[in-house]
Amino acid sequence: MNLRDIRIWSIVSAPFEENTYVAALPGRSDCLVIDPGLEPEKILDLLESESLTPAAILITHGHSDHIAGNEALKDRYPDCPIVVSEEDAAKLVNPALNLSAAFGAHLVSPPADKLIAEGDVYEAAGFKLAVREIPGHSSGHVVFIAEGVEPLLVFGGDVLFAGSIGRTDFPDGSFELLADGIWKKLFTLDDETIVLPGHGPATTVGHEKRDNPFVGRAAGFKE
Repeated sequence: MNLRDIRIWSIVSAPFEENTYVAALPGRSDCLVIDPGLEPEKILDLLESESLTPAAILITHGHSDHIAGNEALKDRYPDCPIVVSEEDAAKLVNPALNLSAAFGAHLVSPPADKLIAEGDVYEAAGFKLAVREIPGHSSGHVVFIAEGVEPLLVFGGDVLFAGSIGRTDFPDGSFELLADGIWKKLFTLDDETIVLPGHGPATTVGHEKRDNPFVGRAAGFKE
């Protein structure tokens, strides 16, 4: 399937300009919701206006700006599973771990319904999503790679941005782990692979290999 045929919406939530993605295959009324952010009413409005029903809420990692909309979506769609890595599942229900306590918010999400890990292929709404663990920004961070799509599509969370990478100064962060994961699990994909990040505009693997100042060729990446 060509990527142009997939319907993808990006919903940006203040105050962290976090990207929530909604993705649906042609002719289907079910969809994926990836990383519901701090303004869930925008997500719910989109789902209603497009007559879409979420088949899964996919969480790349458990930081508060990526899980804040979970409760509102589960309230509206109680049978829709929250899907997250085993390593980051505790962040959903612990404000200290999901970093919201540091901002005085004490935000929590409903608990995980489905735990995933490296090598899994998760299927929902007609998508087949390969799960790859890339820690460093968060210890349980995963990316979702849509299989059977040309060019390849990655829902990347806060791993790789256009011209940047995720922060590594959190308690469970590690620049070394993040860079290694990017090099081994993203930069080995085709250069045309589209990466939809948790913040900022989309980018491609090829562009970041060439020009990313943190993990690209100038930073020592060797193909």
